[in-house]
Amino acid sequence: MCGIFGVEGHPEASNLAYLGLYALQHRGQESAGIVTWDDSQMHAERGMGEVADIFGGNALKRLPGSRAIGHTRYSTAGTSVISNAQPIVVNTSVGPLGIVHNGNLANAARLRQELEADGSIFQTSSDTEVILHLMARNPRADVVESLLAALREVTGAYSLLLVTEQCLIAARDPHGFRPLALGRYQDCPVFASESCAFDLLQAERERELEPGEVLVARGTEVESFCLPQRAQHAKCLFEHVYLARPDSEVFDRPVSESRLRMGARLAQESGVPADLVVPVPDSGLFAALGYSRESGIPFEFALIRNHYVGRTFIEPKDSIRHFGVRVKLNPIRQLIEGKRVILVDDSIVRGTTSQKIVRMVREAGAKEVHLRIPSPPTAYPCHYGINTPTREELIASNLDLEGIRKFTGADTLAYLSLEGLVKSVDEVRPPSEPEDTTAYCSACWTGKYPVPLEEGATAQRVLFPLRTELADDDRQVSVV
Repeated sequence: MCGIFGVEGHPEASNLAYLGLYALQHRGQESAGIVTWDDSQMHAERGMGEVADIFGGNALKRLPGSRAIGHTRYSTAGTSVISNAQPIVVNTSVGPLGIVHNGNLANAARLRQELEADGSIFQTSSDTEVILHLMARNPRADVVESLLAALREVTGAYSLLLVTEQCLIAARDPHGFRPLALGRYQDCPVFASESCAFDLLQAERERELEPGEVLVARGTEVESFCLPQRAQHAKCLFEHVYLARPDSEVFDRPVSESRLRMGARLAQESGVPADLVVPVPDSGLFAALGYSRESGIPFEFALIRNHYVGRTFIEPKDSIRHFGVRVKLNPIRQLIEGKRVILVDDSIVRGTTSQKIVRMVREAGAKEVHLRIPSPPTAYPCHYGINTPTREELIASNLDLEGIRKFTGADTLAYLSLEGLVKSVDEVRPPSEPEDTTAYCSACWTGKYPVPLEEGATAQRVLFPLRTELADDDRQVSVV
């Protein structure tokens, strides 16, 4: 999942990166970090927790320079510890490098094993570090050439930003799994996972990077390169179902509009008599509104979210996830009591959250609870950046529709069809873009993986140690 942001050529680069990460906080809450280049050295600061907590006080003053990248982390490869927080910053044979990554590399284990066998020493357990080792193993006169050579060796999902002495580099994998967009702020190039980061800065969104495209920003100029690999596009549909903010454009499609259409199609496919439609906030909101408009059943905010609790789906530990469900939502009895309720949530992954919410709504006096999901059953793990590592964790891989209904305690349960989901997203494409229903990754619903996950291995490089000061166990400040 993760959120990445970058800015080139602006005297307040670290401040802009901070604001960009603030807008992308929903993409990861475990850790955050920023690295800057000030014409003589790199400065990095990262910590465990949320953006506002890490960069309070004088933290941003310790990050001078006009080139910056930042990251909010949601771990899918590597444990949730400070050493795996990004940006990863190293001194290499091609100069100092800082990198941030959204996605998962499918062949990172094998590359890492090969690199370690050749003498490489890794500082983290993150798959991202493999790219730095590959660059350092094959140094070129131009650091861009080093990156292009490294990316020829990796497979899987990656949207990357790199800070170097010479430039800021953005790259997207040939399948285009994860989003990454280019914008302009006061004529300076800016990059972000989602357009909501540009909106906060009042920056102009120019375009999404093409799958397999590498952009190199030097000052106000941006140069485009293309990776030699050609691949079928496989943009992650779950971005539109859950991951992205509804006020963002992702894959050149407005997320709010696609979710409204998901809800409307869900009502068409599986309508049921009821008294009110209730969203599970926040990610179920627009789909519930679309369901209400299509069905004519009144929409009510009958579940109130405590916004001081994080997104339960992306918390890394079960104990926190289950605790979060109980403190995150509270039903309004006056709206629910005696009513037939259609409860709309974005997805059912493990099933435990849905079970608790259905129980809460019943305890608030609902006469019936009909659970409606504007996406297909999640039955397969994602290998490209979402924390569903085993099929055993996924309720839809172990139970049929009736079994899931009984587990959640709902009176009825229905999912949106995959065809309906694809149409909902594709119908809001730009008029100039032809319809292409094969351009999406739906592996978490179908088990058809665009890139197979390799088993067992790792990668190679020549890295030199950082001069690092540890302020405490949850914060790391570096100068390279």
